[in-house]
Amino acid sequence: MPYANTFLTKTLFATALGASLLFAGSAAAQELPDTMTWSSYDVGSAGYAEASAIADAFGREYGTRIRIQPSGSAIGRLQPLLSGRADFAFLATETFFAAEGIHDFSTRRWGPQDLRAVAGRPSSFGIFTAADANIETLEDLKGTRFAYVAGNPSINVKCDAFLAFAGLSRDDVEAIMFPTYANTMSSLARGEADASCTTTTPSHVYELAESPRGIRWLEVPKDDEEGWKRLREVAPFFQPYTETVGAGISEENPVDILAYRYPVLTVRADMDEEAVYNYIKALDETYDMYKDATAVMHRWDLNEAGTPAIDVPFHAGAIRYLEEKGIWTEEHQDWNDQRTARLNALLDAWPEALDAAEGKSDEEFAEIWEKHRTQALESVN
Repeated sequence: MPYANTFLTKTLFATALGASLLFAGSAAAQELPDTMTWSSYDVGSAGYAEASAIADAFGREYGTRIRIQPSGSAIGRLQPLLSGRADFAFLATETFFAAEGIHDFSTRRWGPQDLRAVAGRPSSFGIFTAADANIETLEDLKGTRFAYVAGNPSINVKCDAFLAFAGLSRDDVEAIMFPTYANTMSSLARGEADASCTTTTPSHVYELAESPRGIRWLEVPKDDEEGWKRLREVAPFFQPYTETVGAGISEENPVDILAYRYPVLTVRADMDEEAVYNYIKALDETYDMYKDATAVMHRWDLNEAGTPAIDVPFHAGAIRYLEEKGIWTEEHQDWNDQRTARLNALLDAWPEALDAAEGKSDEEFAEIWEKHRTQALESVN
């Protein structure tokens, strides 16, 4: 997961205490609890930096003491939220995986999780190629060497979504698995691959841009309705995005790629509506206190962060505040209703799969769940 290029500015004063941080403010608490616990990515990540900046703003404005519980694993970030030990979670694509019951969450222990979004900062994502590979469109990827990250479904499912946009799959490219994220992203500069996918600002893509091979980002046409339909069958959390920051990208040389949400501010579906309303209101009211803490935190503006598409449906408490602000539209509600119907279908299918797989091996259960999951999704498409 992308790490912050610019960490916190002078507005953030925090002291690390073991595996967590405590933030305390002197202002009288208003509509927030006296104390809260949030989970996030590890120390040093963009998610942790942004959670820390928002926690500092809440502390100074409302006097709320916030403990941030970091974890390097998807389950480590979700477990505190699901068990009630954390009130809010700053998550990434594991939000989608958990709601869908896939990857780490496809085992008998887990299954689809009933989660809701409060808000999520847009984070751009694209397919980059070596300029000398002469790959100019997504369709040109057919037959090329495409770099994937072994054991990283969060990255790989996004790459697959781009291929689906062009009517392609992994079978249409020479899919090469590299052992680590860093090794994958640097494979193009080494001449070992022709394309891969990531965010626009990691050091590896800047290195490619400055190498003899050069860099090109492949455009995703906003008006290709069939392409978007195929893409969203793989990753319904993506939306069009025009990026102006990154390797080989600028205000003068923008690129139309995709945006997903990272971090995704996530709660359980049964979280109290008033608590969520008060939280997103505080997030909005303290925006000026944290928006310059990192290079991208201005994207927490609710006009961007409070609209679909996102990994899971928005919580009713968040929608109420967004409606009051004039941000939430009928189109947004239609998206939310469809996303809720998809999640409910999966939640209903899970116990049926468990019953059908009673006494079966884990391998047989995986096949049974995939069958039930596919049927559930077909029922709402």
